[in-house]
Amino acid sequence: MGQPVIVAAARTPIGRRGGGLAGLKAVALLRHVQQEVIKRAGIEPGDVDQVIGGCVTQAGEQSLNVTRNAWLNSTMDYEVPAITVDASCGSSQQANHLAAALIAAGVADCVLACGVESMSRVPIGVNLTNGPGHYKLRDYPWDDPPKAQFGGAERIADRDGFTRADLDAYGVRSQERAAAAWARGAFAEEIAPVAADGTTVDRDEGLRPSTMESLGRLSPNVEGGRHTAATTSQVSDGAAALLWMSRDRATALGLRPRAVVEHQVITGSDPAYLLDGPIVATRKLLRRAGMSVADIDLYEINEAFAAVVLAWRRAYDADPERLNVNGGAISLGHPLGASGTRLLISALHELERRDQEHALVAMCCGGALGTATLLRRV
Repeated sequence: MGQPVIVAAARTPIGRRGGGLAGLKAVALLRHVQQEVIKRAGIEPGDVDQVIGGCVTQAGEQSLNVTRNAWLNSTMDYEVPAITVDASCGSSQQANHLAAALIAAGVADCVLACGVESMSRVPIGVNLTNGPGHYKLRDYPWDDPPKAQFGGAERIADRDGFTRADLDAYGVRSQERAAAAWARGAFAEEIAPVAADGTTVDRDEGLRPSTMESLGRLSPNVEGGRHTAATTSQVSDGAAALLWMSRDRATALGLRPRAVVEHQVITGSDPAYLLDGPIVATRKLLRRAGMSVADIDLYEINEAFAAVVLAWRRAYDADPERLNVNGGAISLGHPLGASGTRLLISALHELERRDQEHALVAMCCGGALGTATLLRRV
């Protein structure tokens, strides 16, 4: 039985839809971060026992096990297996959960967990649209996944009494924090710059100057709603990877353990609200850990919609100064299958910068799921 530890981390910058990464296929983005974490760890590809990746829209260029295809494009060590999992937005967070579990169970000593999404090239929902070459399951409970999530976000805002101004204020805060983080170099260490179309993409592309006045001029996502494009996660492209080892293997290779997973959760939540998964997952995780939110130093709650984060904060009376301290999906972007790993990477680096111990990462996921991870820096 091994203790799973993180030894290396890397992510691409997050590209906006049609932006600097749009010319690259998902395989190329994922290959880039797979190669980068191997390089940063200073190991051989054959030292990896398994690769587990997350991807949400597994169609077209992202179909047929994109994680395996990326691995075969990144190395000819074809005996290393690679699989792709789908837990909606929590896909690559769950890939990391599975990686840690394999090591804890003693069936692997080194697992690469990763995720990718090129939403510019493979739009969300293309694998559900009726029409030639496509299908929609007859018992799929929502007619249109994006619209269903818009509705869930608005119902949460209704239930908790969040006004348009509340949501806009959060959107402005996310942009301001992301801009400040980039200005002080907070993301520099985790980013693996990407060569694309004759240039180098080395910054997240979702940042934009935002004020309450400018956000107030935007139309809502749905008629009568409160959320707008500025308080909703951005459609994005990107990939991210973490390299996990047993502590014994890391020690044998002379690698410094950086963090461990103390607890992990994947859970269902009420489909009526669809996006309450972070609240439920956090409750279950805290119960297992015997901790309160106040015991944790940093919270990374995925900014799918502003109301999701505000509802989580209210449910746990969480300190806003510990919450999404460097912005989130509203300002940085949300490449669906990569975001879970991106959140873990950013939380890890921020713990190291602050010399703090614990971070909680939680996400809402399509299908009324939620994921949560408790990281402890070592």
